[in-house]
Amino acid sequence: MLAAGNNPFQHIVEPLSPEVPGQRFFNLLKLGDPRYDRLPFSVRVLLESAIRNCDEFLVKSLDVENILNWQQTQTQSVEVPFRPARVILQDFTGVPAVVDFAAMRDAVMKLDGDPEKINPVCPADLVIDHSIQVDFNRKSDSLQKNQDLEFDRNRERFQFLKWGSKVFKNMRIIPPGSGIVHQVNLEYLARVVFNYDGFFYPDSLVGTDSHTTMIDGLGVLGWGVGGIEAEAVMLGQPISMVLPEVVGYKLHGTPDKLITSTDIVLTVTKHLRQVGVVGKFVEFFGPGVAQLSIADRATIANMCPEYGATAAFFPVDDISMKYLEQTGREPETLAYITKYLKAAGMFRDYNNIAQDPDFTHVVQLDLSTVVPCCSGPKRPQDRIPVSEMKTDFESCLGAKQGFKGFQVAPERHSTAVSFQFSGKEYTLGHGSVVIAAITSCTNTSNPSVMLGAGLLAKKAIENGLNVKPYIKTSLSPGSGVVTYYLKKSGVMDFMSQLGFEVVGYGCMTCIGNSGPLPDSVVEAITKGDLVAAGVLSGNRNFEGRVHPNTRANYLASPPLVIAYAIAGTVRIDFEKEPIAVNSEGRQIFLRDIWPTRDEIRAVERTFVIPSMFKEVYDKIEKVNDRWNSLVAPSDKLYTWDDKSTYIKSPPFFDGLTMKLSPPESIKDAYVLLNLGDSVTTDHISPAGNIARNSAAARYLTERGLTPREYNSYGSRRGNDAVMARGTFANIRLFNKFLDKQAPQTIHLPTGDTLDVFDAAERYKQSGVPLLVLAGKEYGSGSSRDWAAKGPFLLGIKAVLAESYERIHRSNLVGMGVIPLEYLPGDTAASLGLSGRERYSIIIPQQLTPRMTVDVELDTGMTFKVRMRFDTDVELTYFHHGGILNYMIRKMSQN
Repeated sequence: MLAAGNNPFQHIVEPLSPEVPGQRFFNLLKLGDPRYDRLPFSVRVLLESAIRNCDEFLVKSLDVENILNWQQTQTQSVEVPFRPARVILQDFTGVPAVVDFAAMRDAVMKLDGDPEKINPVCPADLVIDHSIQVDFNRKSDSLQKNQDLEFDRNRERFQFLKWGSKVFKNMRIIPPGSGIVHQVNLEYLARVVFNYDGFFYPDSLVGTDSHTTMIDGLGVLGWGVGGIEAEAVMLGQPISMVLPEVVGYKLHGTPDKLITSTDIVLTVTKHLRQVGVVGKFVEFFGPGVAQLSIADRATIANMCPEYGATAAFFPVDDISMKYLEQTGREPETLAYITKYLKAAGMFRDYNNIAQDPDFTHVVQLDLSTVVPCCSGPKRPQDRIPVSEMKTDFESCLGAKQGFKGFQVAPERHSTAVSFQFSGKEYTLGHGSVVIAAITSCTNTSNPSVMLGAGLLAKKAIENGLNVKPYIKTSLSPGSGVVTYYLKKSGVMDFMSQLGFEVVGYGCMTCIGNSGPLPDSVVEAITKGDLVAAGVLSGNRNFEGRVHPNTRANYLASPPLVIAYAIAGTVRIDFEKEPIAVNSEGRQIFLRDIWPTRDEIRAVERTFVIPSMFKEVYDKIEKVNDRWNSLVAPSDKLYTWDDKSTYIKSPPFFDGLTMKLSPPESIKDAYVLLNLGDSVTTDHISPAGNIARNSAAARYLTERGLTPREYNSYGSRRGNDAVMARGTFANIRLFNKFLDKQAPQTIHLPTGDTLDVFDAAERYKQSGVPLLVLAGKEYGSGSSRDWAAKGPFLLGIKAVLAESYERIHRSNLVGMGVIPLEYLPGDTAASLGLSGRERYSIIIPQQLTPRMTVDVELDTGMTFKVRMRFDTDVELTYFHHGGILNYMIRKMSQN
């Protein structure tokens, strides 16, 4: 994507090599502007994009000046456009994107436009990784069985995606069974530097998954956006963003030999949550960075959403180039990447203090202070040293219901329930581990922690240890390379003996695709009302996400996942208590089987080699025979099947015309839900299994499906009828109207307690607009566009919250739902709002970004709130009723 010949910066274009005049680049050093050398490296990527795409229409010279002047403009809410080099999607968000594109083609056709204008102009890769579930585990054939079941459940979705890959140009689909999107991106898809249409320029991207930031660890600037915003980018629209503050995060010191990258990232996550980096870039620098591998950096960057930043950037250095070589990139590619980045002033030497740029402010971490840790039991930022896990869990057990509390009466803390499994009797109590999953690109992309887990398993077997058979163990690597080096190094057999068989290549437990627990285990948990535990090497552990029956969930490194599986409980102090007693009666402590960083590195140097990556990725697009044989249509307009329960034409564009309507005030709205702090997108639009007593289940049953065929909400995101019914259907949703956790609310006119969807339908039949009240961090968690689409379909016109997660606010804007924010110092409590009032939001005809508007209640009370349309572009989208309506009208113009 390059600006036409009217680019005012053509004078700084020059060949990268004089002997190849046709391969050029915009030499930012030729600007001769001293401000460039002081810019953070992440901001230099934004600047290069603005210069290369400057056409004085979508991107203007003033935008370039504003970025160059970052030191002054960073705190002034200055809006700049950004055109990323590419877009990445996974199938849970990719299916609704392709559904939207198909529906947009229909809408453009109805407006007498050319439907083929709805086509990605920005390269897009879609990796199918979210569909596979842990239905089978602990058997050597678990992988094949899970993959077969994945295809049987999702054939219709996959067929639809294959249609999309045929009719939409610039869209590549990586088939199921290939790996996790962010790990595949890191190991294979990332260009680092694009060589396209005669120009070199930095690789950059946005993705429809919040953990897109993982690629920042390789020096590729990227972050998660809502699916709706990503669709606009794919159609050639730049992202409109407020020029961010950039927090410099200085790493120094040397980590202890027993520390893992997971321990470092959980420490960084808690620290940056305390610092406060929401909406900012974080850029890492200092001598400590040079001690971290790319896998270590990628782990830290992956969890960027958990500490709230937009991006977590590690500029490219020599270690980055060694990683690209290790992962099988071609020598000529490595040569031009290095040459371009050095020529453009974007290559980093972390030991060179003179190269350190200016930052908004700087925080530091001494790596020698990091200790082994986990995070939980309900949030990624709640870090706990492993030495304190037992006391912390026992404290949470009796504490008031909340992020660190389960409110279990003291007399019930020792509850034990016996049960039968495979003919033997076992006992569960509070803190018993029932799920232990080595999962997620966060950690499976890192050979050091994966080999560390394998070496720990080897020592555990050699010491006569095992894992109780009722614990649901699983290993779901992010790419086939992981299995390759685990087998070659000889540790895979030991992991298998402990129950950690490969069950699939996908997100699996990390996104809630944990599959069922044994019936006898569920019965024991239910009988004792136990706080059972899940331990996983993932990045999210919100309530209700991992599994409905694990109320406590802890993020941990892969070696610790195995350790807690062996122990069978999180109520253990590994420093003082043995992890287990072997068959000989000998006490074995964790320190007896824990591998050191030096042991792990020796194995990694020997077995993680370029040929593995080349062998796996050379055949990645053709490795799945069932995908290859799947037949799909190739018509430019999709033929919708009215009987389909997976793919359905959405109603978003029904009745759309070219004429704009002026903004209207919201009159006498009822509050559908009265919510508290940290309501996640999992609460708003769950991705997991569809409960048998839910509105979505009733819809599917009416269409002849059995519970076994329901599949998950995530897999049915191509069907708006299912997803509307699944909105706010999380069993852990806490609604103040009910004062308990339930996917229900009160229909205020009648006082009836109903499923949220059924209540919304009653309001809709009465022609009444709806509102949601919420606290801080509304919409935190995954970048889930259905968390905005669903409320839109329920008739929710606005959300009033204390603060928003960045991506979710953008998604609400994209759907035309108004994000309102209390003014500083105001809350629902301070204003005395019960949520039972009726609300009128007064929307003036002339709107400006971040303006305040009046809220009038039927009680006679009036107060002001801020309307969180942060840029003029967002206001344009609102006037059109959402970003997709805007794009349809734009594409329909002759």
